Amino acid sequence: MSITVHLYYTGENGNARKFAEEMQTSGLVDAIRAEAGNEGYAYFLPMDDPETVLLIDQWKDQHAIDLHHASPMMGKIAALREKYDLHMKVERFISDEAGIPDHDETFIRK
Repeated sequence: MSITVHLYYTGENGNARKFAEEMQTSGLVDAIRAEAGNEGYAYFLPMDDPETVLLIDQWKDQHAIDLHHASPMMGKIAALREKYDLHMKVERFISDEAGIPDHDETFIRK
């Protein structure tokens, strides 16, 4: 089972993008990716909303997320969110162990 979390960071005057850039340049992104149980951590820019950045964050299980949330770097992340005055919307998804159904595979170009 994997847990995928979508975090939509929204700000003003490009602050969401500045936040994502500082997360990257500060080394926090690399540190998160190196944490036990992290399976993916990437920022995306929505084409229709220049004031929002989407983070797709994937973890092995809830225990890995709990360890991440208890880590000292969460304080650094929270400080950057405050610095850039960001607001968040969060969506959570749990992987389907059955995988992609065969009839859906016909729609996937590989």
